[in-house]
Amino acid sequence: MAAKTSKKLEMLERLTAGGTKDPFHWYALAMEFRGLERHDEALQTFTALRSQDSAYLPMYLMCGQMLEKLSRTEEAREWYEAGMAVAKKKGETHALGELEAARAAL
Repeated sequence: MAAKTSKKLEMLERLTAGGTKDPFHWYALAMEFRGLERHDEALQTFTALRSQDSAYLPMYLMCGQMLEKLSRTEEAREWYEAGMAVAKKKGETHALGELEAARAAL
């Protein structure tokens, strides 16, 4: 069976393959994979973004939620907790609250 794809996915893959360092492009690619239920590729992309720009806060909640839905609870907890550390360091109280609530609900 062919993998699910979209025009948006094709554009984002071109952008990231072209070497963009813009964290939003990587995040958007991960989210597109997630939306298409291509979870392994989404996780690989979230992980690549994390290694390139660990301060990009939105990825932690989104990746954690995806892992939680896949019953990968310990991995989800790790993403939430890593995001909490980033949020604390950046003084992002709203994001911190969302990540704490997600972790508490595990």
